[in-house]
Amino acid sequence: MVKTIDMQDLRYLKLFNKVTKIQTKYCFMYNNVLIFAVPKPLIRKALGREAENLRRINQVVKKRVRVVAIPNSIDDAKRLIESVVSPVTFQDLEITDNEIILTAGSQSKAALIGRNKRRLLEMQEIVRDFFGKEFKII
Repeated sequence: MVKTIDMQDLRYLKLFNKVTKIQTKYCFMYNNVLIFAVPKPLIRKALGREAENLRRINQVVKKRVRVVAIPNSIDDAKRLIESVVSPVTFQDLEITDNEIILTAGSQSKAALIGRNKRRLLEMQEIVRDFFGKEFKII
């Protein structure tokens, strides 16, 4: 991930570390949801007992919070994108040399693009940071 961390992201990461005792450097926003990416074995620890840690972070930052697994390779792209955009579903994900193409139905496509292409731009930034590829929705 090449993204520079601004002060707000640094505050979110510090709060996450303080509450969960897990060090991570991946934090991003998608659809007004604050998403932290942690290694897959540490997801249960990050959530806490009965999602107590997420509730504590939610109360402090006043935003919805979600925890996803860090992708190990480009093969994990589908799992990452599914977890970020859920509950919206899509039909297929195709990975080529320099781009990731997501195929969705008309309702899902509208939800994935968002008003003024806001969600599409956010997802393009996430895919570019994690995988270094362009992102398109068909």
